[in-house]
This record gives sequence, structure tokens and C-alpha cells, in this order.
Amino acid sequence: MKANAENQSNSSTMDGLKWAAVFALLAAAVVGNYLYSDVSVVARAAAIVVLVAIAGGVAALTDKGKTAIAFARESRMEVRKVVWPTRQEATQTTFIVLAVTVIMALALWGIDGIMVRLVRLVTGV
Repeated sequence: MKANAENQSNSSTMDGLKWAAVFALLAAAVVGNYLYSDVSVVARAAAIVVLVAIAGGVAALTDKGKTAIAFARESRMEVRKVVWPTRQEATQTTFIVLAVTVIMALALWGIDGIMVRLVRLVTGV
């Protein structure tokens, strides 16, 4: 029991250090981009991409990072299971939605006109 608590404490300490390294790398990218504004844009962009990639790699080594990667993999598997509509089905559905929208708009316009006339009749305006 005590070894498990120590292991968990050690893991959270290491995760804290990893997250500190991630934020330090991202801060270095921002500050470096500001300080080296005289260097070419391509070189600065490449350096930022490298620093962000390293920060992402370090973040992936944390417990939350591993959980996020597992979630992304599972989401990708679920998206593969989706049955996407054919072009014809999508077009037909779009036209149905447009037709129902136009019909509802006309119905609401008619109801609004009737209500305006009723209010005028009642109020005498």
C-alpha cells in the first residue's frame, strides 16, 4: 500500500516536471520569436515548429497525454465505423430540408399576418 502511494506520488512529481518542461519550451518559442525578429521568418517558423513538436512529445509522455492519445485513437476507430451518405443521399436530404424550411417560413408568415389583423381588429388601430 505504501509502495503504491510512493509510486503515485513519484509519477505525479514527474508529470509536474514534464508539464513544466512543456510550458518552458512553449515560452522559449514565443520569447525566441520575439527576440530573434531580425532572423528570417522561415528559420524562426522552423524553430517554432521544432519546439512545439518537442513540447508535444514531452506532453505525450505524461499521464494526461497518454489518456489523450488513447482517446484520439478510439475516436479515429469510431469515425471509421460511420456510414457516410452518398452524394445523392446528401443532395436529397438537403433539398428536403430546404423545402421544409420554405414551407415553415410561409406558414409562420401567414400566421403572423393573421395575428396582426386580429390585433388590429381588437385594438381598432
